[in-house]
Amino acid sequence: MESLYLLIPVSVVLVFVIAGLFWWSVRSGQFDDLEGPAHRILMDDEKTVRPQEGKADKETDHPMRRLPD
Repeated sequence: MESLYLLIPVSVVLVFVIAGLFWWSVRSGQFDDLEGPAHRILMDDEKTVRPQEGKADKETDHPMRRLPD
């Protein structure tokens, strides 16, 4: 029982020390992703849609355009 009088305060202090070190590491940028943006630019899988060449009037080809009655 007497050992609990020593172990409980030591464990509470240890929790505060670990939390303080974690807070310091997050604030100082230890967990910043430095390589992610460089890899993300290489893995660009978006397909670009090129307009068809040779169209005379591109406004009439728009699917949302209403034709006059």
